[in-house]
Amino acid sequence: MKFIDEYRQSDLAHKLAEEIARLTDQPLKLMEVCGGHTHTIFKYGIEDLLPPNIEMIHGPGCPVCVIPLGRVDDSISIAFQPNIIFTTFGDMMRVPGSKTNLLNAKAAGADVRMIYSPLDALKIAKKNPDRHVVFLALGFETTAPSTAMTVLQATKDRVENFSVFCNHIMIVPALLGLLDSPDLKLDGFLGPGHVSTVIGTRPYEFVAKEYGKPLVVSGFEPLDVLQSVHKIVKQIIEGRAEVENQYGRAVARDGNPKALRAIFEVFEARDYFEWRGLGSIARSGMKLNRKYAAFDAELKFAVPGLRIADPKACQCGEILKGVKKPWECKVFGTACTPETPIGSCMVSSEGACAAYYNFGRLSKVAERSGMNSAVARG
Repeated sequence: MKFIDEYRQSDLAHKLAEEIARLTDQPLKLMEVCGGHTHTIFKYGIEDLLPPNIEMIHGPGCPVCVIPLGRVDDSISIAFQPNIIFTTFGDMMRVPGSKTNLLNAKAAGADVRMIYSPLDALKIAKKNPDRHVVFLALGFETTAPSTAMTVLQATKDRVENFSVFCNHIMIVPALLGLLDSPDLKLDGFLGPGHVSTVIGTRPYEFVAKEYGKPLVVSGFEPLDVLQSVHKIVKQIIEGRAEVENQYGRAVARDGNPKALRAIFEVFEARDYFEWRGLGSIARSGMKLNRKYAAFDAELKFAVPGLRIADPKACQCGEILKGVKKPWECKVFGTACTPETPIGSCMVSSEGACAAYYNFGRLSKVAERSGMNSAVARG
């Protein structure tokens, strides 16, 4: 295939779905780890194409969604400190902390700026030598190389008024947490595509070898996802558990060596890092290593560093673990909407709640489960 519309051919999608249905009528739970896959599944109605015995479980692959309340509060605390320009990506502006968010902090007088790249933050620092610029770094191994390269550039240019509040996280410890979870029984995984362009497929091999679960790294187009589901189901009925790479046009087994070198040069693993919904996971977060400690905002500024529980009404944690679906949350679509989010899953462009809401999935669920049509959002 050469053109994007070739990955969206409805006749091929229906043929793949029919072939999946012919393979087995065994109930199977497959988790798409990445939020990008979740949005593809909802946007193109893939759940409606798949046979009813195949259930897609939405995982914790949305980097904004898994940031805990305490880290949001830490960000706001830094932003309000004197002489600070606080920079972040757009999604993070509206993620609720325990009392407010960064967008409201900006309205209240904090100098919070939305940027598109960590290099934008470095440029701001160079233009404002009398102020300190903090970049809120977040995301999986996908975005960590750009942060690392920015720190290396800041070192080269001797920019002293720039630092990073690091919230980068790693996918493999999260997968371990899911596999070891007693309340979540999965039959296979749709492996994350973007992360895998950096780390490759080799790090997932323990999923098949140690846990006996198939994992297929998938692209993000509808036919990518359907073909990946087909590969997983075929492995299961054949009694195999392997790591397969459907996304071969972008992912290599050993990943991107240059990106990995940048990550290993600048970062090291934290002993523990808290994930919303999954709790503290050992060696799952990154921090700047000693060599680049001069750029570590957590060492430069006082931050509360508190662990704060999610609001009782919000079930974002259970949704991120795959234990519940968004429509099972009592505030979904009523008190919690993209305009008035209570949880982070409704904010991010990769969040499962936002996907359900924006693409009308609640109405489909209502039709299937017999929910009151007055509750359903059409």
